[in-house]
This record gives sequence, structure tokens and C-alpha cells, in this order.
Amino acid sequence: MAIVVSALKEAAGENRVALTPDVVAKLVKSNFDVVIEKGAGEKAFYSDDVYKSAGAKLSTRTDALKADIVTVVNEPSTATLNKLTKGQTIIGMLNPLGDKKAVESLAKAGVTSLAFELLPRTVSRAQNLDANSSQKSIAGYKAALLAADTYPQYFPMMMTAAGTARPAKVLVIGAAVAGLQAIGTAHRLGAVVSGYDIREDARGQVESLGATALISGVQVKDENGYARALTTDEKKAQQTELEGFIAENNVIITTAQVPGGKPPVVVSKKAVDNAKAGTVFIDLGSSALGGNVEGSKPGETVVTKSGALIVGAGDLASRLPKSSSDMYAKNVQNTINYIIKDGKILLDLDDDVLTDLVATYKGEISSNFLRSRFGLEKRVAQKKTEDKKEAE
Repeated sequence: MAIVVSALKEAAGENRVALTPDVVAKLVKSNFDVVIEKGAGEKAFYSDDVYKSAGAKLSTRTDALKADIVTVVNEPSTATLNKLTKGQTIIGMLNPLGDKKAVESLAKAGVTSLAFELLPRTVSRAQNLDANSSQKSIAGYKAALLAADTYPQYFPMMMTAAGTARPAKVLVIGAAVAGLQAIGTAHRLGAVVSGYDIREDARGQVESLGATALISGVQVKDENGYARALTTDEKKAQQTELEGFIAENNVIITTAQVPGGKPPVVVSKKAVDNAKAGTVFIDLGSSALGGNVEGSKPGETVVTKSGALIVGAGDLASRLPKSSSDMYAKNVQNTINYIIKDGKILLDLDDDVLTDLVATYKGEISSNFLRSRFGLEKRVAQKKTEDKKEAE
């Protein structure tokens, strides 16, 4: 029998979809059966009719949840997760570091889960699976456009009969995927751009995009290459260092995030209070847990007493839903292809791409990265023939 893959309609406020018609057609061509919950792609400008033409079966959520592989963008509700049963697989951004109970529940139910947040950044073979990077790249691009739209002056230098307008000075805090895209886009829009990062090896990347590199000595990376929460001393040191840089710029774009945790406040209240009228802060770290900019509110634009603008912009990938969905769906497709061998789902947990990406498997929390975070003993090496024997 063919493996059934489904995509669910996301919750209100999320415009992306996990599978696009183009990817559906490719999966069908590869002998998968594809089920799409009705209305799943509407906010990404993909109608049910387009999915049907691509070879998908349209269904209710109940039927979509019966698939062998269920795909999502964001972590579904507890009620939805509880409907998954032993032997099923779910793929998406499942918030494993922020929702331990959900991870434990999936493990107990015997559901295999692959969480994109756990994909190791250091493994080159994982790049085409990396949904985090594809979505953050889009967020960085959109951040620069949003900044230019919000800033009450010209972004580039403009010479007119009425005089010359100086270019905006833009500071991007964080030179990872989102930050580099924001730097490149702001530079192309004509701004004078600086990029701040904790890593010396980011210098070359920032400068290659035509920006000035500002490198800090504060280190905030964990063993998997992701940002971690700052200590009190690190936070104070970074905030003090940044206050001077912020005062010299017209637009500040912040990109610091801690998967599953509260985003670090890198722009202090002092820096916000001292910002001149018309200064724009674009906070990509803004969420219900907090933000990078003191006073930031998710989805809102806050006007400070001094006249600065703080834009809570943690949902920018969702604001470009068609492109974001196109890229995300390809990441999902590549992930599915990676775990399918001879028409069966086969997982080798000793594979350095899967060892952490697979959050739960065979009734337990299997990701060693997660186990370390949850205070569990490290999983012992899997016998590489285990799955093959079961498949036979």
C-alpha cells in the first residue's frame, strides 16, 4: 500500500501551509497518496481546486489525521496531537523545547515526531531539510522591507531639486540567516548598514554584503549551534555594548531567538528611551514570551514617549505566505524523501541528520539534544540493522 501523507489547516493567525500543490504533485508522482484538509492552503493563495488538480484528496481534519505522515507548519493543539496514534509520524515545527508535555505525550502514544527546530545546523547534508533557515531568510527579507515602509524618511540617499536626503543608517543585530538577509536587503534598498554579531567568523559574511561588521565578545551559543539564553552578566554586557551603536542608527532590526525559550532582551529600556523620534525598531524575536526590544508587543507597533517606533514582528514569514509555503513544503518533501527507503519509513538514529531531528520514536524521547535538555540519560547507539529487520 502507498504511504499516505497529509497536511493540516493551520490555526488562526498562521497563513502558511505545510504542503503546496507543486510538492503534492511530486509526491503523487513518487507513489504517495496525499490528503489535504479542506481550506488548508487558502491563506497561502492555494485553492482546494488547485490541490485537487495536483492529485490530492480533499478531506476533513479527522481524515487528514489518519495519514501515515502528518505534516504541519506549527505545533498543533493538544486536542489534535492527542488524535495521533501509535505508528504515525508527524513532521513540522513542533516546539519541542517549549512544550515538554506534548513531547512526552507523543512518545507515550508511540508517535514518531520530527521537529525542524532540532535539525543540526552543522551537518551539510541537512541543508535542504532546514525549514528554520528557509523561513528565517524570508523573515529577514521582509524585516528590511517593513523597516523601509515604517521609517518616516527615505532609505537611500536622494538628490532632488529641494536638497539631498541622507541615507538611513540601519543596524541589524544578529548575523545569522535572518540577519544576513535583512542586511543584504537593506543594503540593496540604499541604506548604510551595520551588522552586529557575537561571532568573529560572521565578520566576513557581513562585510561581503556591503555592511560594516560590529563583533561582540559575548558568546551565547549552545552545543547544537543554536542561541541559548543569556546569563545576567552576559545580558548586561551586551546591552551596554549595544546602547552606543543603537544611538547612532535610525533603524534597528533585531533577530535574536532562543528556540522554546524567552527571547533575550538585547535593546534595553535605556536604549529605547534615548532613541530619537522616528527611530524604528523591528523586533523579529517578538512573541508572547517577550521580545528583543524592551517594550515590544507581538503584532503591534508601539510608539514610545520620545516618538520611536517598536514593531513586534515575530510573524514575518507568515506575512509572505506563498513564498514561505513554497520553501517550507520543499523542506518537508526533502525530509519525507530522506526517511523513506523502499517504500517504508526507516529511521537510523545514528545518522547525524536524524539523531536530534527525530524527537520521539518507538515510545520514547529519542533526540539526544532533547534528552540532555530534559535531564534524561543519553540514548545509547542504535543498532543500524534494527529497522531493516523490522521492515523485512
